[in-house]
This record gives sequence, structure tokens and C-alpha cells, in this order.
Amino acid sequence: MSRVAGKVALITGAARGQGEAEAREFVAEGAKVVLGDVMDDLGKAVAESLSDHALYLHHDVSREESWANFVATAVQTFGRIDVLVNNAGILHAAPIAEIKLEDYLRVIHVNQVGCLLGMKSVIPHMAKAGGGSIINISSIAGLEGAIGLVSYVSSKFAIRGMTKTAALELGRVGIRVNSICPGGIDTPMGRGGSEGFENVDSNAWYRALPLQRIGKPEEVAKLALFLASSESAYCTGAEFVIDGGALAGKRFG
Repeated sequence: MSRVAGKVALITGAARGQGEAEAREFVAEGAKVVLGDVMDDLGKAVAESLSDHALYLHHDVSREESWANFVATAVQTFGRIDVLVNNAGILHAAPIAEIKLEDYLRVIHVNQVGCLLGMKSVIPHMAKAGGGSIINISSIAGLEGAIGLVSYVSSKFAIRGMTKTAALELGRVGIRVNSICPGGIDTPMGRGGSEGFENVDSNAWYRALPLQRIGKPEEVAKLALFLASSESAYCTGAEFVIDGGALAGKRFG
């Protein structure tokens, strides 16, 4: 398959879950992929399984110097950057009355600032190449509130706003910018394995969805692939919801 043949994609948070699925999907469709994460053993194993089509780098998305190295190494290795998937994200659960500022800011720095720094870092290279596609992973928590998740919700709402602003600014140089808003996906975070949710049984919530199941990382990856490919050439500044019908409306009975 060759939907993104010849393209070079940067994917953050790629050591497992959605990021790993995106890396595998992109390579299967002809792209070279640079994977970034802080989980080095997992990330290296994913990259090695993808042979010379992938490179893993330790990457802290909240730090400018890490982005500078990530982008420079990608260009040095593969010669260009066509796609960025800002996938890295963390979650912390606490009600507003109890959340510590340091915990709130930790989520903001990874989810929101990381997305901003990623876009800023690749713009010159994409513009030089004549265009590109930036895909920012938001969430359905960026479309509605969620009790106990003020830091996560804030960051995901911000990603939607940054995406639209970037689309307005970058369309003239051929860079498209879109966001994906997943619902619950079968990853450690989606299964309730994140900070503050270690003991949560989320199965009942997923059974209550119109599609009555949790989403698969591969399903999000295929949507990201569409946005990275020429098939979405007229899409920018848009939000693509993939949530099993969670936001379709209220269910009664």
C-alpha cells in the first residue's frame, strides 16, 4: 500500500497505544517514521520491529531543546518532514477544589505546550518542502467538560483552538492542520490506567455507548493516516470525532 509513500512522519507518544498504532499504520502505507517518547525500551522495540523504515528518539515534548533535537535528527536522517502527529499526552484526575498547581501544569506542559512546540518546530521544514499535514490529538474531553479532569479538559480544549489558529496561519504555505477527538480507546489511559484512575472499571461506560465497545488504537491510526494523505487535501482547521457515538446524545432506558 502507498497512501503516504515517500512521506516522513514525526509521531510523539509513539512507544505504545495510539502512537504505536499510528507508526505501524504509516509505515505499512509507505512512510518513514520518527518515533518520540520517554519510554525508551518500549519505543526502541517498536522502531526495531519496523526495520529501517523507523527511528526512535528519546523525546520530552514539553522541552524546546528536545524538539530541536527531534526535528533536526529527523531531517538529518530522512531529509524532510511531511507529517507531524502530536499524539503525546498524559492525564491526572483531581477535582478543581483539590488539584495541586504542579499537577495541573504538568498536564498542560505535556499536552498543550508540547503540541504548540511541535507545530512551531516543524513549520519551517514543511514550508520549505511546499506543505505538509499537522495532526493534533485532542479528545472528546476537548468538546465537553469532565468531572475531575480539569487539567486534561483544559489542555484538550486548547489543542482545538491552537489547531484552528494554525490552520488560518499556515494554509498559505500549504500546511494543513486538523485535530482528532477520540473517545475511549483501548490503551492504558483509555482503560483507566492513568494517574487517579488506576482502580476504575470503565467497561460499563463503554457498554453504554451506541457502538457498545471501546475503540481500537488502529481505528484512530487509520483516521490519522487519512489526514496525513492527499485524500484529505481540502481538510484543514477541522475536528474529526472518533468516539463510538459518545457525543451523539443522551441515552435513556
